[in-house]
Formats: sequence, structure tokens, C-alpha cells
Amino acid sequence: MMVNRQRGEVAATLNGREMRLCLTLGALAELEEALGADDLGQLVAKFSAGHMKTDELTAVIAAGLRGAGNDVSMDEVRKMQCEGGVGGMVKLAADLLAATFGTGADAA
Repeated sequence: MMVNRQRGEVAATLNGREMRLCLTLGALAELEEALGADDLGQLVAKFSAGHMKTDELTAVIAAGLRGAGNDVSMDEVRKMQCEGGVGGMVKLAADLLAATFGTGADAA
């Protein structure tokens, strides 16, 4: 699957299916609400701290999937399997945040 990192897109294999993720403005607004952030700056500060609860990890991945047009619920994301298990999910969220906010090295 081809993704456009310049648009903040990443690809992942979830439940054996290759899927695109992207944190659009709407997806970021969803995350602000879900994580109780007052604004985008607070959201960025939260992610930059490097500590994330499992529900926050799930919210990031769900928002990225929905931002890319996938119709998934939080409950469906909680049940998804990713190569590398929980560590793979953490890497996916970090890659998605890096693609969105332009931090870190681009992953292939």
C-alpha cells in the first residue's frame, strides 16, 4: 500500500489486513475530546511526554484509522491484532504521531 507521509499517512497490517491511517484535523479534534485536551498544544504536550495509557493508545490508532476513512469503533480497535503485539501497536502510534507532527525520522 502506498502512503503519502507528507500528508501524515502511514500503513499498518491490522488483523492481517493492510490499512491506511491518518490524523486529519477532524481526527485530531476527536482526540482532543477523547483525551480531555483543551487545545492542540495540550495534545502535542501529552504525546511528547512519552507516556500513554492503553485507552489513549487505542484512541490514537482509532482516530488515525477513521481519519483515513476506515469505519471502526474503539471496541473493534481494542480487539485488533498487530504484528509485534502491543509493542507493534505502540510503534504504530509513534509512527503515526511522527508523520502527523513531523517529528523523528520517517519510517518506510
